[in-house]
Amino acid sequence: MRWLVFLSILMLGESVLAADVKGIRAWQEPPRTRVVFDLSAEPEYSVFTMRNPDRVVIDFKRSRTRGSLTVPGMGSGLKGIRHARRGKGDLRVVLDLERAMRVKDSTLGPNGQYGHRLVVDLTAPAGTRAPSVEAVPRIAERPAAATPAVAKPAPEPISKPAVAKYRDAIVAIDAGHGGQDVGAIGPSGVYEKDITLQVARELAALIDAQPGMRAVLTRENDRYLKLRERMDRARARRADLFISIHADAFRDRRVKGSSVYVLSQRGASSEAAKWLAANENAADLIGGVSLDDKDDVLKSVLLDLSQTASIEASIGVARHVLDGLKGIGPVHRKQVQHAGFMVLKSPDIPSILVETAFISNPAEEKRLRSQHYRRKLARAMFAGINSYFSSHPPPGTRMAEVRRHKVARGDTLSEIADRYAVSVSSIKLANNLSSEFVRAGEVLRIP
Repeated sequence: MRWLVFLSILMLGESVLAADVKGIRAWQEPPRTRVVFDLSAEPEYSVFTMRNPDRVVIDFKRSRTRGSLTVPGMGSGLKGIRHARRGKGDLRVVLDLERAMRVKDSTLGPNGQYGHRLVVDLTAPAGTRAPSVEAVPRIAERPAAATPAVAKPAPEPISKPAVAKYRDAIVAIDAGHGGQDVGAIGPSGVYEKDITLQVARELAALIDAQPGMRAVLTRENDRYLKLRERMDRARARRADLFISIHADAFRDRRVKGSSVYVLSQRGASSEAAKWLAANENAADLIGGVSLDDKDDVLKSVLLDLSQTASIEASIGVARHVLDGLKGIGPVHRKQVQHAGFMVLKSPDIPSILVETAFISNPAEEKRLRSQHYRRKLARAMFAGINSYFSSHPPPGTRMAEVRRHKVARGDTLSEIADRYAVSVSSIKLANNLSSEFVRAGEVLRIP
């Protein structure tokens, strides 16, 4: 009986932990950069990419790391590597890219001195000119001679213009309706299209005044835009967040209050089906993962992963914005709502829709006509956006470089690391911590 119990425990242990990530290697093999993960066993994993900024995400099921995952001498499109625990036992590794890349993954079994491996190849999309090899720091390759040699990075061209190390977080603001589409009409004849544009301009001014953030408007005047065109404009500007502004209406003029919406799962599924049906290769929507060698089921899974990540981020920012709106007046719904609005269907940009108030309610219409109240609305939305970005800054932005976390009662270092998608060891190193113990009220620098 005892041996049966021992065997059950052993089998359970093997099912809980699939494969350790023992190390990572990377080198350039023009025209590609190859990243190899050394593993303790055959991995169960998924790979997808995200945009704004460009990055590759590898989720290892029931896995952990053995030591730090670092690669000296990044180059040829690869500029950083991060990892963090995800859920109860999974491991997420993020490869930060300098630009959009096509991704192809494969696994290799044990061979000679090597064990199980996951190989991720990064190549520039077709039609994209890769940067000159001489202008990119290259990783030293193994020399043929016995004496070790180190390849020195080639010098930067003297005429090359200076490039900012960090970028601004970009918020795309979409003023609902416009042109011949006037939207809802208030009791006094006010058009929704005019109110939304005025609120959008107020919000854009607040965002532009905030260091590290920049606003772009889908429309800057009274013009008509198709719904998909609004999404395309946000993607063209590489937006980190899309916020669509509206003013609700209802036949019962007593109804009042603000609401915040994100995409419903049903809306996400229908949109994914349309894209997969209309595109033989939907790589432009999932950040450049090569789908050429993948079947229809896997294509659908990859697109679903990208959408899921965007919806999770959308819910996070929507909650912050709703909290801000609660501070200035009544809300129609106390929780974030889910709907299939077209403008929320970008699979690669977190997107929310704000119903600022009911323009059909005479009292709320009067407030919407007031510049003072429109500014209050804009400040409330800005406070929510700023609060979310403070704890979840887009990678590669100035905001990400200066993140701080104030430890609350009950916080643990591992929970904080999961929240910011970084490793415990990186937080310890950034704050000179000798243990994982943290005190309530302590302010930590998040790398």
